Amino acid sequence: MESASVERTDLESSGTGSAGQPGKASMGEFFRNRFVRAILMSGLFLQLGIWVRNFAVLLYVMEKTNNDPTAVSLISVAEFAPIFLFSFIGGTFADRWRPKRTMVWCDFLSAISVFVVLLTLLTGTWQVIFFATLVSAILSQFSQPSGMKLFKLHVPAEQIQMGMTMYQTMFAMFMIIGPSLGTFVYQTYGIHWSVGIMGVAFLLSAGTLLFLPPDRLEEQATTTSLGEEMKAGVRYVMQRPVLRSMAGGFVGAGLAVGLIQPLGVFVVMELLGEPKEFIQWLLMINGVAMIVGGGMAMTIGKKIPPQMMLAIGMVVSAVTVAVIGFSTNLYITLAAQFLSGLVMPFIQIGINTMMLNATEEAFIGRVNGILNPLFIGMMVISMSLAGWLKGLTSLSITYLIGAVFFTIGLLAILPLFKLLPKKTENAELKS
Repeated sequence: MESASVERTDLESSGTGSAGQPGKASMGEFFRNRFVRAILMSGLFLQLGIWVRNFAVLLYVMEKTNNDPTAVSLISVAEFAPIFLFSFIGGTFADRWRPKRTMVWCDFLSAISVFVVLLTLLTGTWQVIFFATLVSAILSQFSQPSGMKLFKLHVPAEQIQMGMTMYQTMFAMFMIIGPSLGTFVYQTYGIHWSVGIMGVAFLLSAGTLLFLPPDRLEEQATTTSLGEEMKAGVRYVMQRPVLRSMAGGFVGAGLAVGLIQPLGVFVVMELLGEPKEFIQWLLMINGVAMIVGGGMAMTIGKKIPPQMMLAIGMVVSAVTVAVIGFSTNLYITLAAQFLSGLVMPFIQIGINTMMLNATEEAFIGRVNGILNPLFIGMMVISMSLAGWLKGLTSLSITYLIGAVFFTIGLLAILPLFKLLPKKTENAELKS
């Protein structure tokens, strides 16, 4: 850990709050950290490309398949199935490779794959649009844990929650402008321009990441095989009750989110009687709420532990999912959507804060690579069944089942209230 201390000192001299003065770093000092500036700018470009992609692909596939719910579900499967398959491998390599270089190459290769898809689309093979999402999802499993590792290394412990809140606020901003932007680009310029913008956005993200602080000059000698390191990561999670309890919560939440995510457009069309494009307004309401929720999380996060934030998020999510699934009143649905977005930062900030605090730096990639597939794997399973279940029962019953899954996830994380304070402290001392 000596080299980590050297890098941290260099960052502190450029304005980052020192460990000797916990909690006293100002917002200005936080943004003088060049890691923070670079990672947020990279995220800005990525969100631009992702939201254009999300709505262009959704509207394009629905147009080509005449609103087939199975085809809509397959969009999400194409995005999340590779995450389940590659997350653990990507997390293990993230613990072995230089994180900055890994992130730059992943964004660059994503851009190349998008331009290949664009060339194929020009020949008239529309199904290839799934390939762009597929490759991007695979590469993100090498890039995302590297970003978490850099966050642990370059951001002082007392600023981690602030950093997570900033990240969630940026996501919330795109929840507001992203749907309208993606819909506008697709309806105005078509799928080809939409895919091209996505590729350029990935290239700009890769270029921004070049401004990250350098990777460590020295590399640790690798004396263990990839398989041995993967086994060590599994043992690390299994030996820590905090991480085991979080895993149970991930399973329940993953089943819930996967079940309802592909069906939002049908809430708009079937329950509210609006055209499919109206979904952008639901997401915009959700995004406004996430910004408000991010501010609330930053304030109350100083007073309540992250496990409490997570539990609040799970309870409210269960209730709002049930309401959205049965409501045919636009205003009730919008109110439930607002409440759902309000607590989303609680869930994300709670999870990420607990994971970073309870995990040693050397295992961040593998812990992320183990817990993420539990969440994503359950999402993929329920996404694959969402269209079928909706046809077998109804949209409302499917949403009710999603609310039940959120409740199961809540029950799984209850042990964190007893375990986390002591275990988190121990993990921080070890790291």
